Amino acid sequence: MARELKVLGALDSAKTQWYHFTAIVIAGMGFFTDAYDLFSISLVTKLLGRIYYFDPSSATPGSLPPNVSAAVNGVAFCGTLTGQLFFGWLGDKMGRKKVYGMTLMIMVLCCVASGLSFGSSANGVMATLCFFRFWLGFGIGGDYPLSATIMSEYANKRTRGAFIAAVFAMQGFGNLTGGIVAIIVSSAFKESFDAPAYRDDRAGSTVPQADYAWRIVLMFGAVPALLTYYWRMKMPETARYTALVAKNTKQATADMARVLNVELAAEDPEEADKPDHHREHQFGLFSKEFARRHGRHLLGTTVCWFVLDIAFYSQNLFQKDIYTAVGWLPRADTMNALQEMFKISRAQTLVALCGTIPGYWFTVFLIDVSGRFAIQLGGFFMMTVFMIGLAVPYHHWTTPGNQVGFIVMFSFTFFFANFGPNSTTFIVPAEIFPARLRSTCHGISAAAGKAGAIVGSFGFLYAAQSTDPAKTDAGYKPGIGVRNSLFVLAGCNVVGFLFTFLVPESKGKSLEELSGEHEEDDEPELTSTATTELGITSPPPAAGSK
Repeated sequence: MARELKVLGALDSAKTQWYHFTAIVIAGMGFFTDAYDLFSISLVTKLLGRIYYFDPSSATPGSLPPNVSAAVNGVAFCGTLTGQLFFGWLGDKMGRKKVYGMTLMIMVLCCVASGLSFGSSANGVMATLCFFRFWLGFGIGGDYPLSATIMSEYANKRTRGAFIAAVFAMQGFGNLTGGIVAIIVSSAFKESFDAPAYRDDRAGSTVPQADYAWRIVLMFGAVPALLTYYWRMKMPETARYTALVAKNTKQATADMARVLNVELAAEDPEEADKPDHHREHQFGLFSKEFARRHGRHLLGTTVCWFVLDIAFYSQNLFQKDIYTAVGWLPRADTMNALQEMFKISRAQTLVALCGTIPGYWFTVFLIDVSGRFAIQLGGFFMMTVFMIGLAVPYHHWTTPGNQVGFIVMFSFTFFFANFGPNSTTFIVPAEIFPARLRSTCHGISAAAGKAGAIVGSFGFLYAAQSTDPAKTDAGYKPGIGVRNSLFVLAGCNVVGFLFTFLVPESKGKSLEELSGEHEEDDEPELTSTATTELGITSPPPAAGSK
């Protein structure tokens, strides 16, 4: 830059220190809570159906009506999309730190409120639950752009990818913890309140105390978020925001010297106080200059995240339905309500442990070696391969005795999602855009992803229904079936593979180099300084010239 900010250079070259790990935990616990809250609902939806939509004349246990199931599963994503756009924009306007605490408190309050959803009727309870889950999603949405931006702006350029990936990897532990909590709660209630299977006693298979089980699971998500609130408030504003957006280099230097425990030379007061003539020429989000420099990049990050989340959230939210379809879970009428919750939770926990978590950490360890581009491209490719591998011989996988092979293949799709585009689509938007637009652009990219999640959560619910009207769930029309749905998801991965070519590689480069801020700052000032100091002036216009 023309006025090289020493604090940014110090950040880029700083050794990995204890504060970096502290920042990973503080930011990561938000994502732990995000994943717990977004995915724990899939562990209790079958239980909700048995409790609130029980039909004594039906040979099958109660289930959520299609519109209610779609709302319960998808409403949090609607809130998340809104929160990503709003808090992403706010993070660039007010600063990362000021907004960071707001999102966490919204998450804590709405977690608790979700578990306290009451009403005089089944639809009343579901409406209350959906209301609080929308606002829970709103808070979760803010955590995406803020956590990614904060971590990218704190990190050095050598290990930045691993640090951001480690924050995102806490999602895996949140997913795993949701399953473990549901296993513990369902086991405890099952041992304390024994009940017969549904086919033996329809009304008695769901004990009244089961109504507490799902509430405890949802409310537990507030605990980790609450524990990190104090530490979030103690974090200083990022040096890049303070120096490049707020234009307070002295404060940025002081903040980073304190948290990194190093001595940073103060900026030259004359340089720091020099008026910023080029600032008025900085381009905005909707300018032609942004479209020229970053339009292709934003298109790439949004489309890749959109198609990835169609596939990823379809798989995550409806694992229980897929496991039932291939015969890995027993028929619902052979279990009581708490047994069913236990078996669903155990199945999803096993997949999280074997496929989801390892994928995240492969990314952490390899992203600064292999680079973002190779991991994202390879992830989309392998997801396509495994989904086609599930879809083509689908009849084979559903034959008794072959379910283990199906689950192994299914787990590999999760592994390559997380050691692939699910991680990189989160990381790259926090690196390639200018500091003054970084949080906003990450929020836009993430919101595109949640639009995909909404498509996946609402669409897959209907699409995966059997083509045979006699085999559809109660209240649903025939769909295209699980097999054809897997082909559609594979097609989404192919689109992601192609659009990855629009996204630049960011490994080993500084944020200013990636965003082009050094060019933006250098050219006007360099020209004016050079011409003034060398005494070069523009020649007078030639006669007759305009």
